[in-house]
Amino acid sequence: MLRYASYDIVFQEIPGEVTLALNISGCPNRCAGCHSPHLQDDIGETLNENMLVKLLDAYGASITCICFMGGDAEPPEVLKLAGFARNCGIKAAWYSGRSGLFEDAEKYFDYIKLGAYIENLGGLDSPVTNQHLYRIDNGQMTDITKCFHQNIKSTKYINT
Repeated sequence: MLRYASYDIVFQEIPGEVTLALNISGCPNRCAGCHSPHLQDDIGETLNENMLVKLLDAYGASITCICFMGGDAEPPEVLKLAGFARNCGIKAAWYSGRSGLFEDAEKYFDYIKLGAYIENLGGLDSPVTNQHLYRIDNGQMTDITKCFHQNIKSTKYINT
């Protein structure tokens, strides 16, 4: 059973989308330097179709996408809810720490982020990250990770 610990409306996780990000608990990945270690515990409320309907009723016209932030412990459940969201007319995204796709995942999502967090490589905004965000159109995956690198500033400092 999927559980979510929290949710928020976000603007950066999926470029060009106003996204309802659902923070899924029970993460099995245990990445060193994880920015949300509390999500490793099985906490929060049950996430099912009824809860998605409530959230869509509350935020419907304000959002263009739902993003499952986690869920790697139960991929079939994430796929099922993503399919449900898409049938409701909203785009679906998955931020997964897996290195590869779960079988048929590209059929259920418009966006998928893959890759475990490796602290010294950074997240999607790092030009050396191992993580990648893909846009999916008709089963074809296009890496759009560079969208996160457009506003990177120089980290060189001048000693005075």
